[in-house]
Amino acid sequence: MSKAAKEPQLPAGTMLYEISRIIQGGAAVCRHASSTAAARVQHEHLFPDAHQPRDYALPNPTWNPETKRLYEELSRDPSWRRLPSYEEFAGSRSSMRPEADGKTRLFTRNLDQEGIGFEYCMFYNEAEKRTVCIFQPGPYLGGLTGYTHGGCIATIVDTTVGTGIVHGIGPAMTANLNLDYRNPIPLGSTVLIDSRVEKVDGQKVYTRCQVRSHDSAVLHSEATALYIMLKSGESESRL
Repeated sequence: MSKAAKEPQLPAGTMLYEISRIIQGGAAVCRHASSTAAARVQHEHLFPDAHQPRDYALPNPTWNPETKRLYEELSRDPSWRRLPSYEEFAGSRSSMRPEADGKTRLFTRNLDQEGIGFEYCMFYNEAEKRTVCIFQPGPYLGGLTGYTHGGCIATIVDTTVGTGIVHGIGPAMTANLNLDYRNPIPLGSTVLIDSRVEKVDGQKVYTRCQVRSHDSAVLHSEATALYIMLKSGESESRL
């Protein structure tokens, strides 16, 4: 990645220009209570037993002002629904070996200390089949250049796109991810990852994604991805 990489001129209708306009304009309706109730229902559906894991997609003291601001402003917009996030993905239980039960973690939630790894939360727009992730990379995600490691950027992009597809369409797995790095992401900064489903062709889901600074001024990365929908009862190991 080159710090001096020239950012391409983007059309006014780009995805993150739209969300920047939404965020800067704010919204008059507060939906904290309804989003909390929806999260509780989904939580109980995924984890019906006595095990009640922590929802990591809620603010904590390590979030910087930009991360908190974007979270609060998106929470007030009724077109966006906050997605809960736990250290374990309940949908993976069916594919686990018995000896692994209770020992697995979602890769992006595998650290016990707050603020050192992947700090993020996601919001989903049902009407637009669009997912936005507010991402704050911690100091444990550094690369050789001192910026966020490229592999960590690919991980959070893949997680954002995949989460949106699972919540909006159904279970799917990554078949192809093409990522162009435009400008490095400073550790501890806040970026917006904006993913949109462009086309669904049978089991194939085509998506496009951008990663921009919290104010949309800097384009950090662009990506296209192909996901394959899982048929009912189909094992991930067959893909």
